[in-house]
Amino acid sequence: MEFVSPEGLRIDGRRPQELRALQCKFGVLSCCDGSALFQAGNTKVFAAVYGPRVADIRGQALHDRALIKCEYAHAAFSTGAARRRRGRSRKSTELAALVRGALEQTILVELLPRAQVEVCIQVLFADGGVTAACINAAMLAVADAGIPVRDMVAACGAGHLEAMPLLDLNHTEAATGGLEVCVALHPALDRVVLLQADAKASVDTLEAVTTLALQGCKAAAGAMREALLQHVRSLAARRGAI
Repeated sequence: MEFVSPEGLRIDGRRPQELRALQCKFGVLSCCDGSALFQAGNTKVFAAVYGPRVADIRGQALHDRALIKCEYAHAAFSTGAARRRRGRSRKSTELAALVRGALEQTILVELLPRAQVEVCIQVLFADGGVTAACINAAMLAVADAGIPVRDMVAACGAGHLEAMPLLDLNHTEAATGGLEVCVALHPALDRVVLLQADAKASVDTLEAVTTLALQGCKAAAGAMREALLQHVRSLAARRGAI
């Protein structure tokens, strides 16, 4: 299969360094403290945040910072194929740990001693870039809950196909088994909080793909920030603040 045409277009019509269309929605669930829906192309992820609140299990509470919990699941129809196994897979556990790690570096946990913040993530449809979408959805839900953070965290992936780096791989592109990198960034602080690569590659190739993923993080952060500002303006208008 040809992933990039002679005209420089990918199979979904994008350029090699082009993100999929991004959509952000806030407050999609009323029974939690914050919620958001993040969509990149066909990949759609929902996140809900409960807290900060007193830890469910007193013995787990941390005296000097908040405890971050993360639960991950995906709908049975999310990949377009029937699921045969039930229960929590190793991949689900690893993805939840990645999201939790990014949030622990983002939320000002030291301001919330003995508190608990629980993040629940549901993948509604998976078409590549799921890890990045989960991190972004979680960040938006945390912002919707009004939880203090050091900086916004934005994530994006990139890969290497047909001897060139491609930004934000979809499922078909990622299924080739080539190098794929996921990066999460604090854009204002210019600080990388996550760098995950799932295949071996030369130093030059890894550097090129990582650099492209960082550019994607900054673009995603801009879209997320703009959506958040619009959400805040909408809330302020409804409450008569502006």
